[in-house]
Amino acid sequence: MITPLPDLLIAPIVRAALAEDLGRAGDLTSQACVPAEARLSVIWAARRPGVLAGLDCARLALAELAPEVGFIALADDGDTLSPGQVLARAEAPARAVLAAERTGLNLMGRLSGIATLTRAYVDAVAGTGVRITDTRKTTPGLRQLEKYAVRCGGGVNHRFGLDDAILIKDNHVAACGGVRPALERARATAGHLVKVEIEVDGLDQLAEALPLSPDVIMLDNFSLADLRKAVAMTAGRVTLEASGGVDLTTVRAIAETGVQVISVGALTHSAPGLDIGLDAA
Repeated sequence: MITPLPDLLIAPIVRAALAEDLGRAGDLTSQACVPAEARLSVIWAARRPGVLAGLDCARLALAELAPEVGFIALADDGDTLSPGQVLARAEAPARAVLAAERTGLNLMGRLSGIATLTRAYVDAVAGTGVRITDTRKTTPGLRQLEKYAVRCGGGVNHRFGLDDAILIKDNHVAACGGVRPALERARATAGHLVKVEIEVDGLDQLAEALPLSPDVIMLDNFSLADLRKAVAMTAGRVTLEASGGVDLTTVRAIAETGVQVISVGALTHSAPGLDIGLDAA
């Protein structure tokens, strides 16, 4: 069971999306064509197989325009969906339904697409013990929702922002003058609850980093042979995260090298939306 996000976190995003769509004059089409007193019964349904995420976005989009609406959820985020499966139903003023339709579907389709792709990666490494994690390659303004969608698909979250943890990447190493000075400065300033991770691009940098005891070492674009060597070199002393060159055709082989974590930017930057529709019931 996926712990849902509080409405407090979702509502501002939904509200901003509605405001963008309604613009300066509201839904001109519905105002022109649909009687103010008309009501509409509708269902949300999956049109393709996938994994559900973001059903609350549809609920809150409608609730913003019709606070009294009765929205009945028939599925939960994290559920595996079949084509034609009904996810929710509602009966509300027709103008509110039509004005909220696209906002709810855009967000739910986007998040369900991320959850669906994440599930594919998680299934691909099943049995290896490897954890699939996301990155900060998210849509501006949607990070908390997109990372929630990763959890719905069975993945885990990397840091949410620059303030979560210390992650020393290649450009930090260059700016600091090397792996050792970068790690020494990080260790000198990190609070006792702040983890320190460093990205290395070769076995020589890995050997330099190990004596300084980072919490996590990211192996960036390592070959499979070098990943196996890195696992042997570290012998379980540090968490190893593989990154770069990861797709559904390579992820299993990477997982079988013995790393503990694989980070996949594609989960959020390349996931196709899941086709979900809203239809009159």
